[in-house]
Amino acid sequence: MADELIDLEASTDRPLSVPSELPILPLRDTVLFPNSFMPLAVAREASVRLIDDAMSGAKLIGVFTQKDASVEEPVRGDLHSVGTASHVHKMFKLPDGSLRLIVQGLSRLTLEEITSTRPYLRGRVLPAPESLDENQRLEIDALLRNIKTSFQQVVSLSPLLSDDLQTLAANITEPGRLSDFIASSLTTITTTVKQEVLEKLDVRERMDALNRILIKELEVLELGSKIQSQVQSEVGRNQREYFLREQLKAIQKELGEGDDQTKDIEELQEKIDAAGMPEAVRKEALRELDRLARMPVAAAEYTVSRTYMDWLVMLPWQKRTEEVIDLPWTKNVLDADHSGLEKAKDRILEYLAVRKLNPEVKGPILCFAGPPGVGKTSLAKSIARSLGRKFVRVSLGGMRDEAEIRGHRRTYIGALPGQIIQGLRRAESRNPVFILDEIDKLGNDFRGDPASALLEVLDPEQNNSFRDHYLDVPFDLSEVLFITTANVLHPIPPALRDRMEVLEIPGYTEEEKLAIARDHLVQKQIANHGLTPEQLIITDEALSTVIRGYTREAGVRNLEREVGALCRKAARRRAEGDEAPLTITPAVVMDMLGAPTFLDEEIEERTKDPGVAIGLAWTPAGGDVLLVEASRMPGAGSLTLTGQLGDVMKESARAALSWFRAHAAAYGADPDFFKNAEIHLHVPSGAIPKDGPSAGVTMATALASELTRRSVRGDIAMTGEVTLSGRVLPVGGIKEKVLAARRVGIKEVILPRQNEKNVKEDLSEDLKRDLTIHYVQTVDEVLLLALLPAVKARSDRKSRKVQPALQ
Repeated sequence: MADELIDLEASTDRPLSVPSELPILPLRDTVLFPNSFMPLAVAREASVRLIDDAMSGAKLIGVFTQKDASVEEPVRGDLHSVGTASHVHKMFKLPDGSLRLIVQGLSRLTLEEITSTRPYLRGRVLPAPESLDENQRLEIDALLRNIKTSFQQVVSLSPLLSDDLQTLAANITEPGRLSDFIASSLTTITTTVKQEVLEKLDVRERMDALNRILIKELEVLELGSKIQSQVQSEVGRNQREYFLREQLKAIQKELGEGDDQTKDIEELQEKIDAAGMPEAVRKEALRELDRLARMPVAAAEYTVSRTYMDWLVMLPWQKRTEEVIDLPWTKNVLDADHSGLEKAKDRILEYLAVRKLNPEVKGPILCFAGPPGVGKTSLAKSIARSLGRKFVRVSLGGMRDEAEIRGHRRTYIGALPGQIIQGLRRAESRNPVFILDEIDKLGNDFRGDPASALLEVLDPEQNNSFRDHYLDVPFDLSEVLFITTANVLHPIPPALRDRMEVLEIPGYTEEEKLAIARDHLVQKQIANHGLTPEQLIITDEALSTVIRGYTREAGVRNLEREVGALCRKAARRRAEGDEAPLTITPAVVMDMLGAPTFLDEEIEERTKDPGVAIGLAWTPAGGDVLLVEASRMPGAGSLTLTGQLGDVMKESARAALSWFRAHAAAYGADPDFFKNAEIHLHVPSGAIPKDGPSAGVTMATALASELTRRSVRGDIAMTGEVTLSGRVLPVGGIKEKVLAARRVGIKEVILPRQNEKNVKEDLSEDLKRDLTIHYVQTVDEVLLLALLPAVKARSDRKSRKVQPALQ
């Protein structure tokens, strides 16, 4: 019996006698079907013991496939429920202790339970006979033919299946056996699919599932055959083109027309030798050059490779401008080009001093942050001019594609390097001053995040081996002086902001604007409009009139536009025949530009009635003055807030109202005023969103003014955060707010006591001249300074004496 095969034909006529309990052999990644032979490798200690015991007995075992092949010691839950009763025919022992078996599948089994796990698995099993409905015989015969036909086609198309399988399948007439035979023969279907076929006891369902599998396999094989045919055809065509091109090259050589490519290759070789590339880059360039030399000129990829070589040889691998660090000269250049900006100038001079003492130091990445028009970009130009370096500017505003920084890979049509490499090629120097303008305007979308790509560029520890996607070779950016500019910092990602040293550049004072206009803007606009300084003279008084009445900004762009408007009108008069020299005075300004846009008395007029207070705000364009209006009307105890206020500003308004309700009696107001009243708080310019806590004291003052019917002084402005306990907390943007107050003619400012240090550090003596600054800690102090006495609220709003203030 040891080597005899069990008669499969007999097993179909009379049921195979299977013991109720069998040793269980788990299989990995394979399924054993009834009526089939399979070689198995057995290496697990428990499985080896199982086979040894089976060979000394009836050689009958139960074979079940594991659900997870990685499980070393499977239990009942790790095995599929349907397996195969099998007979071990041959066993071979290998030197490493593992076994090789030949097993024969006999019939399907159902695993009921595991009865023991040591020394190997044993389980209680039940036969799982297949079922065949004779009423479906016609359908089964049709499926049988389809399956045989499809299997023959699969065997003929698949290189993995032997042609003998067609003959074997044709000789099997029983539907169930045929299905099992074909399922076990298909090597391309997964273990999971084979197990599903094994578990189908209804022959009709099993054949239907197998038919679907064969149809899918046939489609895949036909598609693969089609692709293979196309590839062979393409290869044949390419070989034909290659031979034809070689013949064409030979003909051109005979005619003396094939020398152009050779000259190009020699020229590129000379450029590579002269470029001074690092060894790794030179190796890549020579490899690409060799590839280019062997490529036909008419090939589609020739132009791509040639363009790549042009970029490699044109980059400034060793070209640099000699840097001259002369601190007095640099200071003179900065002072000549820019009025004010002392903090920024000092930091630049400190950086250059360190570079002069230690040229190898890795300097910081400077970020000039400030309102539009204050000279951030021109300051970077002045740095480049003072150092004798080349200047490169790249605008990042609206950039959304990461490839704009790192470049496109050469696989794309029309690929180019990123803006960093392009800028260095334009500069023809490896150490320019490189300004990344408007870094706070970067965007991101499905194409990537440019801000993330800048992390490597702006990190002195990493940018010595910057790798552009197009070049795919490292380039050293450590000698580039990167300077970035921004209007606001909050849109910049924290990781990127951490790599930069921020230099705040505040707005200009009126005196600084006057100096800039007199020394720079007037001369520039006169020249731009074809005039000479003798033909047009603009007095300082006229410039002051333009600054006060026609422009209110942190920078000088609008001022330059208004000066340009004066020059245009003067140029027109001269073009019309009036060649007399023109001197522009304040009266001429009003005649040319019309009525002033901004009037100082407007602010004071707006605060004549109770319920209006003057506040100071910070915006990305610099400081600004805002009015807060409060109104009381009959109602049911509600607070209405308008003017596009943000959540923080709304909370400040509620805190201010709650504080005044708690202290209403101290100011002569009805403590129960809110029961039968509706309070409306409005901040004008409703189309502009507003937020932040710094308007808290202004809102409290406006509410107190309306509810006590005492007007607010029109010559005093305030800023500060208010708490429920009446404390005034510090706020930011002090210099910008004070400048805004000066621009509109405000003479007194109320600031939180804790901002006193900011005033001493940021405000020069010129700024504080003619300006009274009151430092407060509580809302009571604010109201004492800001509210006019009830008796004089309508008669004399400026005669009230206030407490001594710090100048």
